[in-house]
Amino acid sequence: MDQQFGALAAMSAYRRSVLSARPDAPVVPDRPARWRTAATAARHVAARALHRLADRIEPCPTPVHPTV
Repeated sequence: MDQQFGALAAMSAYRRSVLSARPDAPVVPDRPARWRTAATAARHVAARALHRLADRIEPCPTPVHPTV
């Protein structure tokens, strides 16, 4: 049963890819950009601030002094 379903899915995917290469294939317009809500904008601002803070407080590696 699984192999039959896989073969059917593969054939339909192959058919879609072949038909999409035709010159008269329908053109699918790009999706318009989604508007940012206040929650997502606040989340991005908070993430950016936390990244900056982490970069500041993360200890720097100690410099290696050659022992001669």
